[in-house]
Amino acid sequence: MDGFPTPPRRAEIARETAETAIRVAIDLDGTGQADIATGIGFLDHMLTALARHSLIDMTVVAKGDLHIDFHHTAEDVGIVIGQALKKALGDKRGIRRYGAALLPMDEALAECAIDISGRPFLAWSVPFARDKVGEMDTELFEEFFRALTFNAGITLHMTLKAGTNAHHVAEACFKAAARALRAATEPDPRAGGAIPSTKGILEA
Repeated sequence: MDGFPTPPRRAEIARETAETAIRVAIDLDGTGQADIATGIGFLDHMLTALARHSLIDMTVVAKGDLHIDFHHTAEDVGIVIGQALKKALGDKRGIRRYGAALLPMDEALAECAIDISGRPFLAWSVPFARDKVGEMDTELFEEFFRALTFNAGITLHMTLKAGTNAHHVAEACFKAAARALRAATEPDPRAGGAIPSTKGILEA
């Protein structure tokens, strides 16, 4: 079909600061393969889940000032993944644009809704019962998603419906985001390659 998005929808971004050095490569039309090494074990686990359940092939290699804390690395990884998503999506022609998922993880239930709108916004309503999962501060999950959404140019609402186990809560959030992202980035066969906006453009 003329104008229908075809592979490759890929991007590779490298970013280096005095605090972190990060390289991210993604393929929106992958099979969920993940090669993740951030130096933060739990973040690696979550990013692997993000790749697997979104079916986005993802390579993330990060070296950061972990001797200080995990904040810079978690936030900057979100920045670069967001930049890679934005680049891979291009003008967003032919995508579904919207995606949502309600995802259970044992007692936890997370809801994520995404609009690939070009307008960055994060609504985060996810309380955690404790301050850390493993060695990772639970407050850094919001920082990661804020960095990702603002650099990808997407609107993302994340709401915890139920859950007390911090590991389950975090995992439900990442998997819900993955499923919503998968739906939103997928080509829409009925769209005929059109930009999914009455304005004819998806930018801020």
